Amino acid sequence: MSKRFNSINGTEFTRMVLSGAEILRNNVNNVNALNVFPVPDGDTGTNMNLTMTSGVEEIRRKPSDHVGRAADALSKGLLMGARGNSGVILSQLFRGFAKSVQNLETVNPQQFAAALQQGVETAYKAVVKPVEGTILTVAKETAKQAQVYARRTNDVAELMKVVYENSQQALDRTPDLLPVLKQVGVVDSGGQGLVFVYEGFLRALTDSVPAYTAPAASAAPIATLVSESAHNRGHEGKTAQSMLATEDIEQGYCTEFIIKLLPGKTADYVFDEQSFRGDLSKMGDSLLVVADEDLVKIHIHAEYPGSVMNHAMKYGDLTRIKIENMREQHTHILETSEYDLQYAAAGGLQDTISQEITAEIPVTAGDIGAGFEANEAAAAFGFVAVAMGDGIAEILQSLGVNEVISGGQTMNPSTEDIVNAVNRVHAETVFVFPNNSNIVMAARQAQNLIEDKTVIVIPTKTIPQGMAALIAFQETADADSNTETMNHAVSQIVSGQVTYAVRDTSIDGVDIKEGDFIGICEGKIVVSEPDLSSASQGLIDQMMANGGEIITVLTGEDATDEQTAALASYVKAQYPQVDVEIHAGGQPVYVYLFAVE
Repeated sequence: MSKRFNSINGTEFTRMVLSGAEILRNNVNNVNALNVFPVPDGDTGTNMNLTMTSGVEEIRRKPSDHVGRAADALSKGLLMGARGNSGVILSQLFRGFAKSVQNLETVNPQQFAAALQQGVETAYKAVVKPVEGTILTVAKETAKQAQVYARRTNDVAELMKVVYENSQQALDRTPDLLPVLKQVGVVDSGGQGLVFVYEGFLRALTDSVPAYTAPAASAAPIATLVSESAHNRGHEGKTAQSMLATEDIEQGYCTEFIIKLLPGKTADYVFDEQSFRGDLSKMGDSLLVVADEDLVKIHIHAEYPGSVMNHAMKYGDLTRIKIENMREQHTHILETSEYDLQYAAAGGLQDTISQEITAEIPVTAGDIGAGFEANEAAAAFGFVAVAMGDGIAEILQSLGVNEVISGGQTMNPSTEDIVNAVNRVHAETVFVFPNNSNIVMAARQAQNLIEDKTVIVIPTKTIPQGMAALIAFQETADADSNTETMNHAVSQIVSGQVTYAVRDTSIDGVDIKEGDFIGICEGKIVVSEPDLSSASQGLIDQMMANGGEIITVLTGEDATDEQTAALASYVKAQYPQVDVEIHAGGQPVYVYLFAVE
């Protein structure tokens, strides 16, 4: 018979976390298999597992019977270890949880449910425009039902059973909210990862976990990743983000800045966070205000950013100002996974689904990484880039990159990896190039943990975009001008990749067979062929549809000289006016990376 828990302490919460991490770790491949694209490096499960592992290491390093301190240790570990979009969202969910219980030695069912809800609110606040049908939806629906049930029970274990069951039900509904999931016949992979964590929580408190049977109308189970025919069920094959248009942006400018509070600057204005947030909420949406004694960080989408800043200046001086025209910069839609769908073009190339993470945990990372002598003058600018492949790393270094972090789609670096790399660069302003859409969130989270230098994330989604941005950099220009110049250069690049399919599926009218070579243009699978040559040629033809002057080819570790020579001959014959540049990239998984400009 299961033990009753009228409340849980820090030790019991730690046991729940360890169990959740174990269940997630044992199901990494199952979660990875749910990635929408059938590519060999789908890594949602890997990212969530590595993120959770970092949290576990921290909670083990700082054991406590006080649930608030245990949750705080977990939160900080997750923050620094967060990898990929899924990992960052997981860290935000438990950051809010930790804030809710920070002063509690034990938590009862009502307090536990309230903490789940604050975690949801924290995660949603961190997202500029959330897309439903993802891990966010699973967390939200679960917390909602938990709060209702918590009024009727005094047993945390009983509440956790309801949390687990409702998370399963919410997961089953994700394909009804995100059409691309229904098209491919899977549930959301990040949501599934969260369900595994909740399952572990329940196992730590009870003797058994109830068997769960998905309703007949739900998405296919993990064992059956692909539906027989999404189109036969009446779905027209529109991707989730194609339902969002530029004209849907009501507040056109993504505006960020920090107020250095100057008490008494204006006699009629004494800073009050709640009233200040209320004032700004009338000027835009997607508002985030984080305040401490001296600084206030603001993120808002506003149609008139000048009005927002004029109001803010009544309380102090403004710094770290960043304004981005989201309508102008809304260009490409990325579909490489359910998270790439949600967070495509995050940051400098904002679109309606972009997001930014603002870390509120008071972690100072300035002492992480190598230090420098006080009398050594810092350079004006420095660069950090993420890349996989020795050849690509050498190219980036030749373009001025100080620190190349080994990683990419096959292994996303953590927030801490990026913080450490930035701190090793002795420069006043450091530009970070994630070079993968699934790394942008971690880069932005790292950006907000560094206080002693200016960090600017150029949200490059591909290696060619990162190369274009670096080439566009101008040593004599200031940081703001370079940011604008580099973002513009990124927008002029058409990126493509060739890899192979790991399962049969059909996406956007392209029938894909396991083992086929698939061509991906700007995050969309456009060609699938049984041989590498046909797939590569077909992809280049798609990329050249709107013309181009230069085609850059980065050869992967699996590319042969004969294949590359044949491909170059094809390009010269079909597009004689185009210059072709070929470089040895050495990247794994992707036989070729292409750029058209």
